[in-house]
Amino acid sequence: MKSIPKIIIIFISITLGSNQANACSILYYKDTVTGKIYVANNEDYWYDVNPYIKLIPESKNRYARLWYGWNDFAQGGVNEFGLFFDAATTPKEPEIIGYRNPGKRNLGDEILSKCKTIYEAVDYLEQQKIALTDGHMFFGDGAGDAIVVEWINGEKKLTSINDHYLIATNFLLADPSKGNYPCPRYDAMKKELLSVKEKNVPVDLKQIGNIAAKAVQVPTKDEHNREGGTLYSTFIDLTDMEFILVYKLDNSKITRLNLREEFSAGKEKKIKLK
Repeated sequence: MKSIPKIIIIFISITLGSNQANACSILYYKDTVTGKIYVANNEDYWYDVNPYIKLIPESKNRYARLWYGWNDFAQGGVNEFGLFFDAATTPKEPEIIGYRNPGKRNLGDEILSKCKTIYEAVDYLEQQKIALTDGHMFFGDGAGDAIVVEWINGEKKLTSINDHYLIATNFLLADPSKGNYPCPRYDAMKKELLSVKEKNVPVDLKQIGNIAAKAVQVPTKDEHNREGGTLYSTFIDLTDMEFILVYKLDNSKITRLNLREEFSAGKEKKIKLK
């Protein structure tokens, strides 16, 4: 396995009020110099859950995949074809007639097991008649395509990658007026991305990590003494299929995986984060 650059987390504090533990950030970036593709995610949640990484090998009619989350539910992940997905909460929308929320089904795992591209993923949501009423779904793939799927005022809205990057936090990209906007985490990442783009030099996974770090949530406790913040941050090189997860903003708690090696091993694996 080739050496993976060290991810340096730069701690910043952004005031979000009582919803801090449910604030997440997702970034997809295609480097204009090398063509390499990176994704990053900050999963912000309560610290009293027990998250883990799940690796599932290829099987009949199912693709090899990795996902991370807790309670048998994929919060995000990537498969052997470089299809990435994640999701984030958004302001509540009314239900769409003829569609349903995924409920307790492990939708992320389903999509990663059956889809190769963002287009197949979007089609899968339509086939299953799924429409989230309190979140949006983010898909990116190894071909350089990325899209955010939202359901607003009873209609599906798609926001595609523009100018080599796509960012999502907790406001609806297709209608920011619905709430959670302006978003300082979104603005911080966008500002850093534009600065990098102006330099017109190759970007690596370390730089992507530092851009995503602009949106991390330093752990704080609520009025009930429950602690929450950035539970983990993930960084994926979709071109070379390298994966890094940093747990609780602690650079001594890093999981690094060569996804090609892991997927070809043909073994199911569960890595507990601690």
